[in-house]
Amino acid sequence: MITVIKEEFASHLETIELVMKTMENNLVIASKLAVDTLKNGNKILLFGNGGSAADAQHIAAELTGRYKVERKGLAGIALTTDTSALTAIGNDYGYDKIFDRQVESLANKGDLLIGISTSGNSQNVINAFLVGKAMRCKTIGFSGRDGGLMNSICDINLIVPSDNTPRIQEMHILFGHTICQIIDNDLI
Repeated sequence: MITVIKEEFASHLETIELVMKTMENNLVIASKLAVDTLKNGNKILLFGNGGSAADAQHIAAELTGRYKVERKGLAGIALTTDTSALTAIGNDYGYDKIFDRQVESLANKGDLLIGISTSGNSQNVINAFLVGKAMRCKTIGFSGRDGGLMNSICDINLIVPSDNTPRIQEMHILFGHTICQIIDNDLI
């Protein structure tokens, strides 16, 4: 067991060192998009599948509740939580439409979409970005590996340069927390 623990921690440290070398400037850009969105009275919509859905909900909760300090609630909505909408859209239109139909319904020009996909290729995430771009929303991707299709769609794609899904997911929540800290610093 000790060996597994040491290997997992070493793998995490290796990934975070890679991210620190490659993502600093992109995190600045992404954070500025998020701060500007909220300052302009717009909202942040987040979405992803599986563990990425959980991350979307986690980050939305940090915005609407609080991250570390008391402040007014901020407009963050996870498109992964309404089971009636998800199942109705999935049943009537297909699983690949579950997020873009919600973006079409809930987003406005100037809103920010944060789509999370470890591969960068999840079709329902890609579809939501395409609809959002047509509506003149801003877009941030959280991806892994080589960034996938999200590279050509997002305003900024925060790529974790790893093929290890757990490490990618760990960095995605770190990206979300870092953006939340910058939002708090800027808006308080």
